[in-house]
Amino acid sequence: MSLTKNEKLKRVFSFLLPCVFMPVVIIIGSLYAGGQGYALLSLIVALLSLVLFICGFESKSTGTRRLVIVSIMVALSAVGRLIPVFKPVTFIVVITGVTLGPQAGFLTGAFSAVISNITFGQGPWTPFQMFAWGMIGFVAGLLSKPLTKSRISLIVYLVISGVLYSLIMDVWTVLWYEQGFVAELYKAAVISAIPVTAVYSVSNVIFALLLAKPMCDKLNRVKIKYGV
Repeated sequence: MSLTKNEKLKRVFSFLLPCVFMPVVIIIGSLYAGGQGYALLSLIVALLSLVLFICGFESKSTGTRRLVIVSIMVALSAVGRLIPVFKPVTFIVVITGVTLGPQAGFLTGAFSAVISNITFGQGPWTPFQMFAWGMIGFVAGLLSKPLTKSRISLIVYLVISGVLYSLIMDVWTVLWYEQGFVAELYKAAVISAIPVTAVYSVSNVIFALLLAKPMCDKLNRVKIKYGV
């Protein structure tokens, strides 16, 4: 079935918003906002995440039901971040994206960061965390078919996600130190973060082996039951 012009525009916008507009807003805001500007920047990213999610609405009723399910996943993710060392945030974000779509994955990732940081502390790193986890969920939604067909594909993606999250956060580290991007400093930040990145990636694999199937099955049953 061919798409209408409005549907095509929504798809293009749904791609440009997280892949182009958000990173530009975050980087410019980080360089020039200063002081307490990160709070406004976090709010802007949160609002853009909601706009992205709304773009995925097929109807008002199903969109509302999806939002309720996503809210539950955000709550699970935020609470899960309290677990020492092995934190299931990335795993939950990926599972949400795979089962509920890229927009839901992004919203879960972004709001998991900002809500859990009520406990861990808000700061200029928050918008980068929102974007990093958001994009991990968004891409998971785009790759839902191969990720659901093969457990190995899902595990590989979760390992890559752990590395990707660290690489994005290291960009913030460099911008915070230098108020600009310095390649040598970024390289040093990446190398110093290898042990933490390794633990993060391994934890994602453990969660995938133990919980991926039951969580996906449960979410798929909920989707069918409520017509999401």
